[in-house]
Amino acid sequence: MAEETLFSKIIRREIPADIVYQDELVTAFRDIAPKAPTHILIVPNILIPTANDAVAGHEAALGRMITVAAKIAKEEGIAEDGYRLIINCNQHGGQEVYHIHLHLVGGRPLGPMIAH
Repeated sequence: MAEETLFSKIIRREIPADIVYQDELVTAFRDIAPKAPTHILIVPNILIPTANDAVAGHEAALGRMITVAAKIAKEEGIAEDGYRLIINCNQHGGQEVYHIHLHLVGGRPLGPMIAH
């Protein structure tokens, strides 16, 4: 079984975080080191370490991550101008916490997706 991460403790509210949304499938909270004016992490409440570990049984939670991102983007006032959704996978993808998470980033022009 995969090891719990800091995100598991945030989901259970055992450690403080600025939680902006939580339901039975996902939890969303502000990134502690934001890369843009709006930088929110949306995580499934069950531990899925990486995108490689996603299976059909996770589809409800993974889909909810995107619908919640759209809801939060609207609430944050960034939906109309646009935003970026990012899921990093493993070392080369830049994943730092091994509990799959969707970055909702916006509030300013973000430039090219990958710097050359």
